[in-house]
Amino acid sequence: MARDRPPYRADHIGSLIRPAQLLCARYPTDGQNLQAEELKAIEDRQIRNVISMQEDIGLQSITDGEFRRESWRLGLVSKVSGFTRTDAVGDVDYQHDSKGHRHRIGNAPIATSKVEWAGPIVADEVAFTLSHTTATAKATIPSPSYLHYPRGSACVDDAVYPDLDQYFEDVVHLYRRELKAICETGCCYLQFDEVVQALLCDETIRLALIDRGDCPDALCELYIDLINRIICDRPPQLCVTLHMCRGNAMGGWMGSGSYEHVAETIFNSLDVDAFFLEYDSERAGGFEPLRFIPKDKLVVLGLISTKTPLMESRSALCRQIEAAAAFVPLERLCLSPQCGFASADLGTELTESDQIAKLQLVVDTATEIWDEPA
Repeated sequence: MARDRPPYRADHIGSLIRPAQLLCARYPTDGQNLQAEELKAIEDRQIRNVISMQEDIGLQSITDGEFRRESWRLGLVSKVSGFTRTDAVGDVDYQHDSKGHRHRIGNAPIATSKVEWAGPIVADEVAFTLSHTTATAKATIPSPSYLHYPRGSACVDDAVYPDLDQYFEDVVHLYRRELKAICETGCCYLQFDEVVQALLCDETIRLALIDRGDCPDALCELYIDLINRIICDRPPQLCVTLHMCRGNAMGGWMGSGSYEHVAETIFNSLDVDAFFLEYDSERAGGFEPLRFIPKDKLVVLGLISTKTPLMESRSALCRQIEAAAAFVPLERLCLSPQCGFASADLGTELTESDQIAKLQLVVDTATEIWDEPA
């Protein structure tokens, strides 16, 4: 039951804890900012190290840890022509933490001029990874929903885009141009990181969207359509997956609620090959929504938390996978952490040792469950 193509029985989301040397170089305390080429040299060295770490653990899916990014999402805005950052509209972007605090995330994108592809967004990152591993390099990119959800119809300057459909057409075009660049590197594994669709499972957020004038179910269909238009003629060798997450920056979270609200629509309408689903806490609900997974798609169960250093029990993980197999056969299941280890470059309370232990747990549990090398 081992897999020789992605997603793998033991997989992971993408972002990894930034080493102290990299953070010190990016955020110098002495005010002496490095030249771009000096910073890149440090990034290159640290990425080579983290690639080796993943290989040593036994992972077949390899990323650069998103070490060149400020966060999982903001690199997209800075690399695409036409966007600036501003505030969200409505109560749709609150981050919660384990102490009961909440704050606005901010940095919502708004198109203040025509949106255009201005060069590689993530293709250059995955090209570097490919050049330093013989395993499968995975490209990760924010879902296009991020370019609309925080502000809704106010995601554009009306003078630039009086017709929102033209904006969506330009968004699809820039993603398709990036998809072409990714494929030209030789990459065969792409992951869309999707927070918004998981947030549509949260009753409070759904009400906030309605108050803003949006229909949550219509947004779900819009965001599915955007991805389907982007990947409609992808090459057959490219595996495309969707990672659904309720927020993870600095170990916090944005929403909660079972996938039930969106499961039937997303699982059956989205033309991806597999779904990475957050399942590390009760905020995600039970496995029952997996009954809507089509027979030609896989599910990667995100059972290991990247929010806390507490280690999961391998026996408990096996029981959870067995419970999920009541809805999706074991041969179409895989295992991963629930999210990346550093959605933002400042990371969480986990250490690099915690990260290694959790990734090793993924590999060891997958080997036990599927009785083959992960």
